[in-house]
Amino acid sequence: MIVATSTAGKIASTMSETREIPIYYVDTEDKVCSISFDAAWGNEQTNTLLDILDEYDVKSTFFLVKQWVDKYPDDVKEISRRGHDVGNHSSTHPHMSELSAEKQLSEIKDCNTAIEELTGSCPTLFRAPYGEYDNKLIQNLRAEDMYCVQWNIDSLDWKNPSPDEMVERIHSKLVPGSVILMHNGAENTPDALPRIIEAIQSEGYTIVPISELIPEGEYYTDHEGKMILK
Repeated sequence: MIVATSTAGKIASTMSETREIPIYYVDTEDKVCSISFDAAWGNEQTNTLLDILDEYDVKSTFFLVKQWVDKYPDDVKEISRRGHDVGNHSSTHPHMSELSAEKQLSEIKDCNTAIEELTGSCPTLFRAPYGEYDNKLIQNLRAEDMYCVQWNIDSLDWKNPSPDEMVERIHSKLVPGSVILMHNGAENTPDALPRIIEAIQSEGYTIVPISELIPEGEYYTDHEGKMILK
């Protein structure tokens, strides 16, 4: 895209860099979706959420901050043991777009190392804190053979809506390939989760971890963040 600006009566043109977009959801005709949980601070609800997921035989994706990993190593192992994805949510939960490429890479690698030491597997999925990203972050992740995954449905559980409000919000926005954002420390998430799962399944959807939602192969993301195979 050419951007023209006027300076002291002169016109200067600059070529702006193409904006790279993470994966927000996946292009598919199949009724599949993913529920994901971000974990950065508290831990009081983790086992409850894991038990609910077990009850419904649902596998999910947990994006963990290294500081959380260091504080709750047994829970990291338990998440992995129960068959859920363990994703990378940075080392210190910074605003990634404000960091240099080198510091971004350190945030990614430090968290990967901590998770791999506990689970035996290096994460391939990354979620940016606050949902903030820039081109250099996506390029860093690509160099590490990782996917930058956002979401197309925010449960807003961090705002403490009622379980009814969360169920309605997710149900109304659900499409094939959706990625749903929740948190492991939100007040009403444990009460809402069974009903969310039931509402999704009542529409004929299968809930899978993000690692199974994302297809293999070369892809691009459109302006909405839909992941489309080339």
